[in-house]
Amino acid sequence: MGDVLVRAACFVAVILLGYVLRRVGVFHEDAFHVLSRIVLKITLPAAIVVSFSGKEIAPSMLFICLLGFGFGALYIGLGFLMSRKRPPEKRAFDMLNLAGYNIGNFTLPFVQSFLGPAGVITTSLFDTGNSFICLGGAFGFARMVQRGERFSFVQIGKALLRSVPFLTYITMTVLALLHLALPQPVIEFAQIAAGANAFLAMLMIGIGFQVNCSREHIFHIARILSVRYGVALLGALACYFALPLALEYRQALALLVFSPIASAAPPFTAELENDFGLSSAVNSVSILVSIVCITVLLTIML
Repeated sequence: MGDVLVRAACFVAVILLGYVLRRVGVFHEDAFHVLSRIVLKITLPAAIVVSFSGKEIAPSMLFICLLGFGFGALYIGLGFLMSRKRPPEKRAFDMLNLAGYNIGNFTLPFVQSFLGPAGVITTSLFDTGNSFICLGGAFGFARMVQRGERFSFVQIGKALLRSVPFLTYITMTVLALLHLALPQPVIEFAQIAAGANAFLAMLMIGIGFQVNCSREHIFHIARILSVRYGVALLGALACYFALPLALEYRQALALLVFSPIASAAPPFTAELENDFGLSSAVNSVSILVSIVCITVLLTIML
């Protein structure tokens, strides 16, 4: 219990550090965009390589990838429906900032610390499916909606193929299925970059944190998070009590569906020239809510 609380407090402290440093002028708003590129193109791919290193995956376990993809697709659909009467940019915002899970930067360290090898394998597989959504899929859908374009799988495919983390997930999954491994020097290099991933991702969110305390913004945040965690509660109950899996796998899945909103959402929102300040606020609050939820779940399950 103490280890869980310490790790949770550290995440919050790094977010607060980023926010304070921006407020006192150490970082300017442009630092958010620089850090987002570093996270998306360097440290997150490195963390993916490290998380898959030495892991072998049985083809029968690939249905866990479908769970990660299915939850993300459900959130995109809910984001589309809940904002159907709003302007295109608002609808695109909801679709992008409701979908996807922050697993590599956030939940994976909890799983590694408390659920062992089975939990790590489950997390890696779930996050592979999730990567289709949070590392390009949701962005592709949102961009089409914001621009008023017709739906196109080609556009979604282009968005995914431009995503370095997504390509890394696919490559590492294929290697794990074929029981192949990257050369050890590559793994050691990735470990150096991966060690900075969680810190830079949380710092980025803190630097980008901006919230207009108007009633509209508060309502918007509350609406997104109420849908998000309402679905998470139902999903956790279904995964834990209904799936025919060993206890360790069900425990990991129950935690994973309470992961915060994907850390890639704010930089993708900025790329759409949408409200990335509000996106960072939603992301930050979702991290705080997920810390509470995951801490309570670990206390109950372990």
